[in-house]
Amino acid sequence: MTRLAVIRHGATAWTEARRLQGRHDTCLSVAGAAAVRAWRLPVALSGFDWFSSPLRRCRETAALLRGQPVGAPGEADDPAVRLEPRLIEMSFGAWEGRTLAELRATLGPAMAREEARGLDFQPPEGESPRDVQARLRPWLAERGAAGRDSIAVTHRGVVRALYALATGWPMVGKPPVRLIDPALHLFTLSPAGDPTVQAMNLPVRAP
Repeated sequence: MTRLAVIRHGATAWTEARRLQGRHDTCLSVAGAAAVRAWRLPVALSGFDWFSSPLRRCRETAALLRGQPVGAPGEADDPAVRLEPRLIEMSFGAWEGRTLAELRATLGPAMAREEARGLDFQPPEGESPRDVQARLRPWLAERGAAGRDSIAVTHRGVVRALYALATGWPMVGKPPVRLIDPALHLFTLSPAGDPTVQAMNLPVRAP
């Protein structure tokens, strides 16, 4: 079986304000970058192939985790980290920049009905978690077939969709295991790319 470790990017100004970021290309906040510099990944992940969402907040997180400097926009990324478009955050479409609290207050029962759709929850002009799973599956199959352990720096929406795919959670109500940030989540992949949970919420903060 092939191992896949996933971790969410560090905090941005929008994360701290609890805004839906989606495809908005935010960078790490000063506090977020400082926190990532203090993260420590398990030694057992040494030798894993590195992948990152193409959005800047993930690229910066990957660079800092690898002890590399964060370049200015437009500068070359760490060549050891492969940018993978299929790891990009779920699109929140017209809702990007809003908070869930604002949307619930504004839309009321309509928002409650949308959230109750679980895997088919879909913002206007955006994606559903089921859409995210559909674009993840081919990449998971590629990694499973390659048989090479990997670490992916990605987004909360992607981690949740992957967890749902691995467990069968329909994304209605609370997940069987609450996903913590920051933390590392470890899955195994079959040769066909089917994910199974190995360990969730592994700590990355130094003791």
